[in-house]
Amino acid sequence: MSTLALLVALLLVLVTAMFVAGLVYIAHRHPAWTAPLTLGLLGAALVTSVLVPVVIR
Repeated sequence: MSTLALLVALLLVLVTAMFVAGLVYIAHRHPAWTAPLTLGLLGAALVTSVLVPVVIR
């Protein structure tokens, strides 16, 4: 893999982790809405389902 591809992959992982952490934080602040772990996993699945077709193409 080229350096650029590795850098882009690293940035995608960091952005996904920040997105999931934000969702978990929101769920932690408002526990009546939903369980934090469930929302975090749902967010990770959402980002993955959007990015995988783009990366494969």
